[in-house]
Amino acid sequence: MAEMSVDLVAVERLLWSGQATFVSAQTTEGQIGIMAGHEPLLGQLVEGGIVSIVPTEGERITAAVHGGFFSVTATSVRVLAESAEFADEIDVEAARRVLADADASEEAKIAAQGQVRAVEEAKA
Repeated sequence: MAEMSVDLVAVERLLWSGQATFVSAQTTEGQIGIMAGHEPLLGQLVEGGIVSIVPTEGERITAAVHGGFFSVTATSVRVLAESAEFADEIDVEAARRVLADADASEEAKIAAQGQVRAVEEAKA
């Protein structure tokens, strides 16, 4: 299967970089799946979204992302998120508490929804 270079970067750190066969992201236009050879594309990530990467070696990587952009060429995908965290780094109980908190801000609830979805998708 064809490979592409993928970078998942947040403002505060590089989360992952390597070769992958597939990337999936939630955009403002809807869910998109990208494979090597994809047409060039620039997209905006949703607030409280998820990015999944299928590396050429190892297990699928799932991350909760909060806003940002991604760019696609025939040989690469660059995900540039405002913030991002791997599903296995997320305290899902803390995220659920934010969702249950009537006083939590709308932005905090959107981020928590993305965190919960990332954990659930990683378990699937």
